[in-house]
Amino acid sequence: MSLPDMVDVADKLAYFQAITGLEDPEICTEILAAHGWDLELAVSSFTATNSESSASAAADGGGGDGHFDPATREILDRPEPQENAAPAPSLAWKIITLPISVISGSLGLVSGAVGLGLWAAGGILSYSLGVIGFGSGSGRNAESSARLVSVSAAASEAIDFVSAFERDYGTTRPNFVGEGFMDALQRSRNAFKLLFVYLHSPDHPDTPLFCERTLCSETVAAFVNENFVSWGGSIRASEGFKMSNSLKASRYPFCAVVMAATNQRIALLQQVEGPKTAEEMLVILQRVLEESAPVLVAARLDAEERRNNMRLREEQDAAYRAALEADQARERQRREEQERLEREAAEAERKRKEEEEARERAAHEAAEREAAVARMRQEKAMSLGAEPEKGPNVTQVLVRFPTGERKERRFHSTASIQTLYDYVDSLGCLEVDSYNLVSNFPRVVYGADKLSLSLKEAGLHPQASLFVELT
Repeated sequence: MSLPDMVDVADKLAYFQAITGLEDPEICTEILAAHGWDLELAVSSFTATNSESSASAAADGGGGDGHFDPATREILDRPEPQENAAPAPSLAWKIITLPISVISGSLGLVSGAVGLGLWAAGGILSYSLGVIGFGSGSGRNAESSARLVSVSAAASEAIDFVSAFERDYGTTRPNFVGEGFMDALQRSRNAFKLLFVYLHSPDHPDTPLFCERTLCSETVAAFVNENFVSWGGSIRASEGFKMSNSLKASRYPFCAVVMAATNQRIALLQQVEGPKTAEEMLVILQRVLEESAPVLVAARLDAEERRNNMRLREEQDAAYRAALEADQARERQRREEQERLEREAAEAERKRKEEEEARERAAHEAAEREAAVARMRQEKAMSLGAEPEKGPNVTQVLVRFPTGERKERRFHSTASIQTLYDYVDSLGCLEVDSYNLVSNFPRVVYGADKLSLSLKEAGLHPQASLFVELT
C-alpha cells in the first residue's frame, strides 16, 4: 500500500471513530473494510436509525441496535475473548463510557468531563467493562451514535418524562430531576450521593405494576428521595434510549445505581432488571448504599478538607493584603491627591478648549449654512427666469405662507409644479425644508408624485391659490 493510501486509511479510521464513538481500532477497521472503505456508507450503516422503531426494540428487551446492517452486526456481535479476571469485590463495578451525544447534551459537559475525579479512591477497585460481566448486560460496549441532543432538548425530555410519570402514577414517587443525565450526575456528585437511574419502557407489560407497587410505594420513594439523586427517562426519548444502550439494558423494568468516574465515564454500581417487589428493591438499594458509604464519606471528607484549606489560604491572603494595604495607604493617598489635582487642572483646560472650539465650529457651520441657503435661493431664482406678461398661456399663482404673508407671481402654463417649489424656496420666507403646496377647494396636495406635472395638467391654469403646509 502506497503512502497516500495509508494516509487516506488513517484519516477514514480517525473520522469513523470520532463519529461513531467506537474506541477499538480493530473493530472500526473491520467495519470500514466490510463496506469497501466507503466512509459515508459505513457511518450510515452504523448511525442510520429510526428513533421510534429503535425505542420499541429496546422496550421489547433488545439492545436497541437492530438497525445495523448484517456486516456491521456480525462484527459488533462477535464474542470477545474473556480473560481470567480476579473475583470482583462485593460491590461489583463497571466503568461505562457515555456516548458523546449524552455528554454534549447536558450543561454538565465541561464540569462532568473535567475534574470529575474517581470517588473510588481508598481500596475499591474499578473494573473495565470488557473484563467484568454484570448479569446479562456484559459484552463489548458498542455505543449507538445518534444525533446530538441540545441542552434544551435534554431538559425538555426530562421534564416531559416527570410530568407524564406523575400523571400516570401520582405524586408519591422518586423525585426525578427535570434535567439531562449529565446534569443529574453532576448534581449527585455535588451532593455526595449516588445517582438512581430508572429507564421507563411504557409498552412493557411489567411496567405499570412495577411503577405502582414498587417504584411509587411510600417506603421505596421515601428511601430513594432521602439517599439518592434520581433521574428517569423514557426509552422512547432520545437520551433515555441512549442510556439504555450505554447501560446495556436487556430486561425491563430497568433500574441502576451509578456514580461519576473519570474521563466522561460513569461507575455502574448496581443494575436491577425485571420486576421486583418493594421489599426486594429496598434490600438491593440498602446494600448498595452501605457498600458505597466509605467512598461517599471519603469524598465528603476530602471536599471538606479542600474547603478548609482554601478558607485558611484565603484568610492568610486577606491578612497579608490588609497589612500591605496599611503600609501603602498613606503613600497611595498622597499620590492620589496629587493625581486628582492634576486631573482637575487638565480637565478644566480641556473643557475650556472644547468650549472655544465648539463656539468657533458652530459659528463656522452657521456661516456655511447661511451661505449655502443664499446660494440655493439665488440659483432657484435665476432658474425661474423673467416673470411673463399676462396672456392666455400664463397662469397667475398666489402663495400663502403659515405666517399670513402672501406672494403672487405669473408663470407659463407649461411650467412644472417643481417650478412653484423653486419659487417658494427662492423667497426665503420659510425656516424649514419640508413642506407641501396645497390647494383648498378641492383639497389637493401637490407632493412628490406631482412635481413633474405642468400647471395646466395639474388644473392650476389660468389661476390658482395655494398655501404652504409644513410637514
